[in-house]
Formats: sequence, C-alpha cells, structure tokens
Amino acid sequence: MTIPALVSRLQPFTSTIFAEMTALAQRTGAVNLGQGFPDTDGPASMLAAAQQAIADGINQYPPGPGRPELRAAIAEHRAGQYGQEFDPDTQVLVTVGATEAIAASLIALVEPGDEVILIEPYYDSYAASVAMAGGVRRAVALRPDPETGRFTLDIEALRAAAGPKTKALLLNTPHNPTGTVLTDAELAEIAELAQRHDFLVISDEVYEHLLYDGRAHHPIGTLPGMAERTLTISSCGKTFNATGWKIGWVCGRPDLIAAVRAAKQFITFVAGAPFQPAVAHALRTELPWVKNLRQDLQRKRDRLAGGLSDAGFKVLPSEGTYFICTDVRPLGFDDGATLCRELPERIGVAAIPVQVFCDDPATARHLVRFAYCKRDEVLDEALLRLAKLTS
Repeated sequence: MTIPALVSRLQPFTSTIFAEMTALAQRTGAVNLGQGFPDTDGPASMLAAAQQAIADGINQYPPGPGRPELRAAIAEHRAGQYGQEFDPDTQVLVTVGATEAIAASLIALVEPGDEVILIEPYYDSYAASVAMAGGVRRAVALRPDPETGRFTLDIEALRAAAGPKTKALLLNTPHNPTGTVLTDAELAEIAELAQRHDFLVISDEVYEHLLYDGRAHHPIGTLPGMAERTLTISSCGKTFNATGWKIGWVCGRPDLIAAVRAAKQFITFVAGAPFQPAVAHALRTELPWVKNLRQDLQRKRDRLAGGLSDAGFKVLPSEGTYFICTDVRPLGFDDGATLCRELPERIGVAAIPVQVFCDDPATARHLVRFAYCKRDEVLDEALLRLAKLTS
C-alpha cells in the first residue's frame, strides 16, 4: 500500500498564487503589486502600545477567547460603527487573523457533504477551508456590468445555488479581488435566501473601513433576521496596516461563537498576546488615522488606475479594498495568467491573475489584479515599467 502524502481533498491547495508571484518578483527584482500588503506602518501609538505590552511582560498565553480589553474594544467598535450589540464575554472571539476565523468557523459548523456557497472570484483560502471542513463548495459569480464594468452579483445563479443542502454562504464585502462593494439590494437578496433556506452567513469584513467615494459599509448582520445567523469576521491587518500581526476576530450568537472557539483552540489555541492590547488601543483611539488611510488609498487607487489606463489596460471600477482589476484584452492578450508569469521578467512588475480565484477560470481568464496599497514612489516605478508594454 502506498500512503499518500496529502489527503485528496487538499491536493489542489499545495501552494498559493501569492507565494508563486512574490517569489518571482523577488527573483527578478520586480515591483510587487501582486500581494495585498501595505509597505508603511500603522499608527505610531498602536506600535508603541505593543512595545509597552512587551516591556510590561504581556508575553505569555492570553485567555483562550482573547484578552478582555480587546474583546471589549471590538464590541464597542461594532456598536459604535454599526449599532451591532455583542457581549464581549460570550459573543466575541479573538483569532489568528481573519483567515483562522474563517477556517475555524467552517470546521466547527460544516459537516462533511454540507454545501457552502462562495462568491467568485474568491480569496484562495476560502476553498481550502471548505475542503478542510469536508464541505462541498458551490460558486456563484460576480460579473462585470457591460456598461459600468462594476462587478455585480449574479442573483439568478445565487438563487439556483441555494437549497436544502446549503449550510453556509461565505460573504466578502468589500470584495477581494474585484474591489466591488455589494449593494443594499444584493445584501438583501442574500439575507432573504439565508432565511428561506435556513443557512448561515460567514461574513468576511476585513476591508470594512476601506470604501471609497463616500460609500459606507453595511454589515449583513444588521439586516432584519440576520443577527442570529451571521458570523461577522474582521481583523486589524487591513484597518491598521498590521497584516503581520495576525490579530482577527469573529462575532456572533453565543452558541456559534462557542462552536468556533471549540475548533479554534485546537488549531492555534491563542493569538499573539502583546499585540492584543495594542489593537484594543487602536480601535478606541485611532479611527481618525484610519479615515486618513482611506483617503490616501482612494488617491492611490486613482493614481494607479490612471497609469494603468494610459498603459493600455481597461480598468474596472474599484469601490473598496486594496485592489484594481483590469481587462488585458485591449493590450492584445487573452490569458491573464500567462501575462502575469511573463511580466516580472519582461518589464519588472508582478500582478495576480484573477482566474486562479474561480472554479471556472474561463470566466476571468482576461482579468488581472493590481494592488495599490503601496508608497507613491513604488506605484510610479511600476507605472513607468508598465508603460513599456506598448512601447
């Protein structure tokens, strides 16, 4: 008998496109507009609070649910921003980033064979997490509107995907990789189906503060009938430019949170102790810093969008997040994956093909994602290089 090195359900997930493109960027000296991490630090007072926590000896295991001051700050933040009421002792769980919160939620709540709806293109860890839980994923597409280019939810496909086997829908808005922000009507449709078919919504809201052009974030858990069937997930990474800290959280009904905690405690047990009081401090005092970050990112989005358009790309709307999607066909290319693997060697820029985030790659074969959460000089250097594509 040959013992396999990896169970079959995880064999499609042996590597990520981010690792591949970052390694290619490093090898070629390319400007990396692929992986979505900022190249500047978060608020100084938050960094100082983490340093002080280390100096004060907050370096051992924190409580399993997370340090009390962070859970309280998360509950205060949700109440103050969105009117959501969560008991910090029973309805808030601190996790190792949003990625663990999503994985632990699925492992805790999805039985083998249960169906989980993903909205594609989807962040790559979603499919892997469904597989780890033994679930069956059903993908429903976001499709560019022919007139505006905005990615819109295929409502008819969503209705067709939902049914008696559906256990959960994994929602992400503002949406990575497309940059779209689901409308109130789209959220209402999801909420109606969740209640009609009695499934959960696991809502990834890590970009909750990064919406542009006056848009506001509307958590699906605030819609009528949704508080009891929604797990709301966010983190400090995107809000406070601290992606390496890996401090996330999940909020929801007490029994759902207890279930997620039961799974989470055997994955990582607890998250980094000295970062937790620092994130609590930032949630309570640094939202003005986040407002300035949002304004700066909107300016960077416009800077990159203009340069990409000048370079010959068709630029699709980015309503939030760190990302712009582009159609590469006006440049004479029909395969974004091939182009992305050529770009670092050819002109010295790394990007991400959107097709790798889809069950049906053909739906996004022509799309490439660029990240604009970089310093201006980095964006400008990338645009100088991208201009060489048509020269």
